[in-house]
Amino acid sequence: MNWNSLGDWLQTQGLEDLAYRNTAEIFIVVLLTSMASYLSGKLLLRLEKQANKTDNLWDDALLHAAKSPVSLVIWLVGLSWAAHIAQVYSGAEIFSALEPIQRIGVIFCLAWFVTRFISGAEKIVVSQERMKEPMDETTVSAMGKLLRASVIITAVLVVLQTMGYSISGVLAFGGIGGIAVGFAAKDLLANFFGGLMIYLDRPFKVGDWVRSPDQEIEGTVEKIGWRLTTIRTFDKRPLYVPNATFTSISVQNPSRMSHRRIYETIGIRYDDAHKIEAIINDVKAMLLHHEQIDSTQTLIVNFNAYAASSLDFFIYTFTRTTNWIQYHEVKQDVLLKILVIIENQGAEVAFPTSTLLVPDALRVEQAAASGSQQ
Repeated sequence: MNWNSLGDWLQTQGLEDLAYRNTAEIFIVVLLTSMASYLSGKLLLRLEKQANKTDNLWDDALLHAAKSPVSLVIWLVGLSWAAHIAQVYSGAEIFSALEPIQRIGVIFCLAWFVTRFISGAEKIVVSQERMKEPMDETTVSAMGKLLRASVIITAVLVVLQTMGYSISGVLAFGGIGGIAVGFAAKDLLANFFGGLMIYLDRPFKVGDWVRSPDQEIEGTVEKIGWRLTTIRTFDKRPLYVPNATFTSISVQNPSRMSHRRIYETIGIRYDDAHKIEAIINDVKAMLLHHEQIDSTQTLIVNFNAYAASSLDFFIYTFTRTTNWIQYHEVKQDVLLKILVIIENQGAEVAFPTSTLLVPDALRVEQAAASGSQQ
């Protein structure tokens, strides 16, 4: 049904006055538009519920992305129809400007739909519940940003073409302007390319614990943006690091450790020197049989040094776990068992002591002086 047939139908219903008929036509178009928008929303919602019951995850993302853009397209078409009816009967030139607005609105809705679908797809491919082999969150985030940027740039160029601007001229102007912007915003570009290098080299990802020996940077990565990387420090403060910083500093990623090391030095009294070999053998046997110690890695227990007040031996070994909390539980258990081994051998752990040697002659003279005074 177009506006002419709708007007003729209203006229056959006895609505002869042109102004009333015009108003009625616009009202009917707006009413039909609202009904179409409501029904489309209900239909898409029902289809989405049915899609949730299937194993295919992409139809869920497609329907969810289409809900709002479809409703907006229906309203754009309906209101454009109503505006055209008003223009035919009123002759006002202002309504002629609505046609390019309608085209721009449709392009916007298409771009909105695609970007929503990309965001939904991002959530799917990183979900451990939905994917058997989820993709890396950092990589997916980078790909999503690039795709959304491509969609937005394409939509802007199409809109400019629709408005009568030459795309080639816009691109040429953008190239010249890009040089000027490059000189004016070199730090911004450095951060952008720094973020790109993070996405490509992947020294860390969201959720990793990172630290830098060059600067006071340590914490858990929360977000990798195009300009800044957000790190949550262990005292729960957010730390915002420009991406260009990571191109000039060393970064450690303890989250990718294969093992954690226990490296401790224990001192035995000099009085227990004859027992240190047995203690070392027992400690090594304990570590070899400890279920949380990886005996396939380097494992050393050796007498190491004659210290000022102790005979020192050291342990050098690696735990199976890389979890920070579990590591300290294992380390505590190992150190307590070493104390038990030392006690079972009848020895003691040394502590700093000082021995004062008094010459015999001095003691005799002191004793004689005490006797004469009595």
